Parts: sequence; C-alpha cells; structure tokens
Amino acid sequence: MPRAFLVVMDSVGIGGAPDADRFFNGTVPDTGANTFGHIAQACAAGRAEEGRSGSLDVPHLAKLGIGGALRLASGMEVNGLAPGSEACFAAATETSKGKDTPSGHWELAGLPVPWEWHFFPDTQPAFPPELTAHVAKMAGTEGILGDRHAPGTAIIEDLGAEHIRTGWPICYTSADSVFQIAAHEEHFGLERLLKLSKDVAPYLHGMKVGRVIARPFVGSPEEGFTRTTNRRDFAIMPPAPVLTNWVQDAGRRVYAVGKIGDIFSMQGIDEVRKGDDRALMGHLGDLVESAKDGSLTFANFVEFDSVYGHRRDVSGYARHLEWFDAEISRLLPRLRPGDMLVITADHGNDPTWVGTDHTRERVPVLVAGDVPGSMGLIGFSDVATLVADHLGVARG
Repeated sequence: MPRAFLVVMDSVGIGGAPDADRFFNGTVPDTGANTFGHIAQACAAGRAEEGRSGSLDVPHLAKLGIGGALRLASGMEVNGLAPGSEACFAAATETSKGKDTPSGHWELAGLPVPWEWHFFPDTQPAFPPELTAHVAKMAGTEGILGDRHAPGTAIIEDLGAEHIRTGWPICYTSADSVFQIAAHEEHFGLERLLKLSKDVAPYLHGMKVGRVIARPFVGSPEEGFTRTTNRRDFAIMPPAPVLTNWVQDAGRRVYAVGKIGDIFSMQGIDEVRKGDDRALMGHLGDLVESAKDGSLTFANFVEFDSVYGHRRDVSGYARHLEWFDAEISRLLPRLRPGDMLVITADHGNDPTWVGTDHTRERVPVLVAGDVPGSMGLIGFSDVATLVADHLGVARG
C-alpha cells in the first residue's frame, strides 16, 4: 500500500493572501507580507550575510516548485528558483479566520476552524482578572508575572530573575489566540509547569483560546536564560474528524513528528516523536525507512517560526531554509515506489515585516514521489484530500 509524508515548514508563507488586509502586526495590515519571497530578495541583495552569504541556495525546493508556487501566490519572480520540468506544486489559500498554528494545521488536515478565536488585547494587563486569579490558584501562588503581549525570549530575560525570586509563573500572549506560561525547569519544576498548563487549559479553551503553551527555560540572571525543547502545547480538540482520524479509522498507522500530536490533542495519532528540528529530521528519515505500508507521517518543523520568524532574523531563517533543503535532498531518494511526500506550511512569519507576529499568507504545496496532475491555486483543505486520495482512505 502507498505511504504519505505530510511535512509542514512552520511559517514558510509565500505571500498573496487575498484577505491579508484583515490581519495585522500592531496597526500595520499584513498586505504585502511574503516570508519566502522577501527572504530570497534579502539574500540576493546581500542583506542576509550572517552565517551564510549570497543568493538563497535551495536548489531542491526550487526543483520541487517553490518558485512556481511563489509566482502563483503573489506574482513574485526570484532568479534561480525555476521549477523542474516535472515539478508538481500549488499555492494554497486559507479560509479559517486565523493566522496561527491550530487554524493552519486543522485546515491542512481538512477542517476549517468553525468559530472565531479569542484574542487578548495588546494592553497591560492583557488578561481579565478572573483568568489571572484562576491561573494563580492553579499554580498555588499569590499572582502571576507578565500579563502582557511579549516575545518569549524577551520576557524571560526581563522577568526570569523575579520569577526565581517569587516563584510566580510568567504568563504572556501574542497576536495569536494563545496563553503561554514560562517557568524555570529547576526553580519552578518542569512537571509542575506541564501540570499547571494542562490544568488551566480547559478554562482557556472554554474562552476559545486556541492553545496553552508550556514554555520551560533554564539559566540564571548572571548567565542569561534559554528556553528548552521541553515545550508542550495544550490545544483545543478538533470538533470533528480530521485527516489523522480518517487514516486511523481506515486501520492505518499515523506517526506524528514534532508538535503534531499536541496540535491535534492526540486525535488519530499512534506514535509521537519529538525533539529540535535536527532531531526531527532524523526521525523523519527513520520513518521513510520504517513506516508501515499505508501509513501517514505528519511532521512539523517549528524552528523556522519559533527561532527565526518571531525574532525577525532574516539570515537565520535563510540558513534554516538552506539546511532543510540539503536534508530533503538526502531524503527524497529514499522514498519507496508509490510514496508521496508533500511539503507545505501553515501560515507566514515574514522576518522582514514589522512587529514580531505571524503574517497572513498563502503557502506552498510541493509534491514529490507519486504526484497528482497540475494543481494551481487550491485551498488548505485540498491538501487533506490530496493525501487521503493517495492513501485510498475516505474523508470523515
């Protein structure tokens, strides 16, 4: 039986979202944001020279059609990104009213989000008093720290010492529908942080906040603080079956690589493999060798977004794209006859844009292995149909 590998390059958008004017970074609409295109332009202009140099070097993604998808999505042309003669690619448009991880992944898995997410205002405090009181009660503390919009790395540098002194959790949000809790793995305790995040998640989910994210960190005020890879997302459960359920209900196996299990609240997931992006690429390679016939492997590579996009690090984002391209070049020849590999994204996070939040964009859909016919402009949910049809499983 054929196998499918659905790989999400988290935040690698390609511009052109028709409703980008309705989404904002601060007061600036996302109109014109283009994550991949602007990175490629910055590289060509010599504005992404930290740890790399010259034009963006992604020959294998180019051969698969990322330049063609970029042109479809936004009309942008970039030299050196012409697709291969047999490339099968599309540009996908989202209908869900969000530019966040659950919205993008749920719709890629066949389920547009059927409600409006709750977002916290960019004020200080950002959270209603009853929420902060509930979190403090669950934490066993007199209060919380933070209570505002903030980048995760900045807020732990700002409040890490006070967190160690008081024992209060650091709580913050962003333009996404998210409530994040940062705590020191040793002084607060990793298991305590994970339990707190899990315990408060139902309250937040009742408000239609998409995710509660546990953000553990280590370090000291003297040497600085660093987030660890022990992050855990507690997401709202999808309200209807998605691609993972369809595959599992057909008696097939579903492997989750990265944060996929968290995003779907383990619905339709048989096995989870985690780690940083380099470890995840190793897991993906292992599954190309060992995944069962008829199975789905669903992977997310988050560091495009979490390490480079939110920090507006153009050079770092370019380096990660080049690393990913090199790794994919080693993976493609190992696909079995009949396998399908789909590379896509869930939203944008243009590192050349204002602010620090996601950007509303179309995303590439690049297909290798057993490819369908031409695709053109499609919807996010068409990706789920593509994979389900390849595997021969019915949509739920």
